[in-house]
Amino acid sequence: MPSVADLAELVRAPAALSVPGDVVAGAAAAGALGPRTPALAAASVLLYWAGMAANDWADRRLDAVERPERPIPSGRVAPGLAVGLAAGLTAAGVGLAAAAGGRRAAAVALPLATAVWGYDLAAKNTAAGPAVMAACRGLDVLLGAANGRPVRALPAAVTVAAHTWTVTALSRREVDGADRALPLRTLAGTALVAASAAIPPAIGRRRGAAASGGVRTGPGATPAPAEAAGPLARVSRRSGVGERRVVGAVAVALPAVLAGWYAVRYGTAQARVVAQPDAGRVRAAVGAGITGLPALQGALTARAGAGLLGLAVAAAAPLGRRLARKVSPT
Repeated sequence: MPSVADLAELVRAPAALSVPGDVVAGAAAAGALGPRTPALAAASVLLYWAGMAANDWADRRLDAVERPERPIPSGRVAPGLAVGLAAGLTAAGVGLAAAAGGRRAAAVALPLATAVWGYDLAAKNTAAGPAVMAACRGLDVLLGAANGRPVRALPAAVTVAAHTWTVTALSRREVDGADRALPLRTLAGTALVAASAAIPPAIGRRRGAAASGGVRTGPGATPAPAEAAGPLARVSRRSGVGERRVVGAVAVALPAVLAGWYAVRYGTAQARVVAQPDAGRVRAAVGAGITGLPALQGALTARAGAGLLGLAVAAAAPLGRRLARKVSPT
């Protein structure tokens, strides 16, 4: 009978901290944050763990040669138990998504589960592998958006998918190491991903609103009530405008700060691979990409206007790094 620690290693439990932020970022972008969001995030975690268990089951013969310390080849977890656990977690994840989000969430969860199993059983070792895994993460973002306006979450989904492509491309070289061209490509991709998360949407409209303090200006504009009420009211109005400008500046800066944190953490690990592309540094970069994802998700959440929630999502990044020292996320 496997221990809890063996099962945690099988499903790479700490890496699941990188998962709820997908759903939160999608929900924030689609205007769908609400009581359903935590349950959809939990469903996403179950599907992630299912994919990890199915991955080890599918790779059990290869791992016996390349990674004999993994739970299945080491004999700590039976192959039948691993695939049964994967199937059970898949059913639970899809069921929870349907119960929490109805038909619209189920319509995303089913393709997501199909893509997860398709990656593990067929696509992983093909040229399509990184793209399929990227699609899994993109669908995960859209799961959070299912009960809102999913089209608004497409930019966030593409951003997370692009990040996932870089991590998956690197992960294919965890055993043998890579040539320098690969980390150079993924590093360039990381820079683009960070930039896309840092730039607030509709920046032109925000600037226009900030310049006028949110008040209509120009010929024919009706004087604001504060202007008609005397000097004290005008002072109060100017104070309110100043506060709004400060809040607006923080709202613009926070996504950039979180995206920069993500870029520095993950980018530094990739730069080390460029300098010395051996297997150990590739694995470290993959780990940094997995545990650093919450910072990117936090940036996307903050960009959608949920700054405090974005900070909470990003806080999973340092926690994930600590837990990764005990249970490998790769």
